[in-house]
Amino acid sequence: MSTMNLEGLEMIAVLVVVVVFVKVLEQFGLLEAGYDDSVEDELELSAVRHRPEGLEQLEAQTRFSRKELQILYRGFKNECPSGVVNEETFKDIYAQFFPQGDASTYAHFLFNAFDNDHNGSVSFEDFVMGLSILLRGTVQEKLIWAFNLYDINKDGYITKEEMLDIMKAIYDMMGKCTYPVLKEETPRQHVEVFFQKMDKNKDGVVTIDEFIDCCQNDENIMRSMHLFENVL
Repeated sequence: MSTMNLEGLEMIAVLVVVVVFVKVLEQFGLLEAGYDDSVEDELELSAVRHRPEGLEQLEAQTRFSRKELQILYRGFKNECPSGVVNEETFKDIYAQFFPQGDASTYAHFLFNAFDNDHNGSVSFEDFVMGLSILLRGTVQEKLIWAFNLYDINKDGYITKEEMLDIMKAIYDMMGKCTYPVLKEETPRQHVEVFFQKMDKNKDGVVTIDEFIDCCQNDENIMRSMHLFENVL
């Protein structure tokens, strides 16, 4: 594989979460214009299982305006009337957008990254906090979020096997139709190159500092960090 191909795959590895979440926003109807001011009553929540925090608190904790939070909540409630998203819902949404592949494993990893308290569900607060980072966070915040996605067991380090698990999940999701020339061993080959590039001290694990430093010194990744800042 050429250097350019590897760089492209590195961008996929770090930033595919943002691309896919644009699709989730579309699924929730959040990229469509035409909402009026009647969404003021959208936080009534008379029949939901989970009551979100007040708008003022969420506005303070995220980079979304009150109006944007109201629109986000309308879409969230339409898709998730109970007020929370479970892992199966995540998998169903991703399956719709990646019918040529198997998105279930990647959806599982992404769900765990959003499930902040690890209770098996993603609340509206979890959703908007993650979305705020992915769409409007600083480069460092986005990279920390991506690191936590890769750190599957949450021990503060990324191992080569964890990176491979995420990479395989991405390849499975994209499907063989998307990359007809890639062989089955390609994810492992790419991980070998990418991991060695990140593991500066060669101790067999990647720390958050190594991850951020490597990404910040990659022009392709930095350029891609700004692609989706104005989707909402």
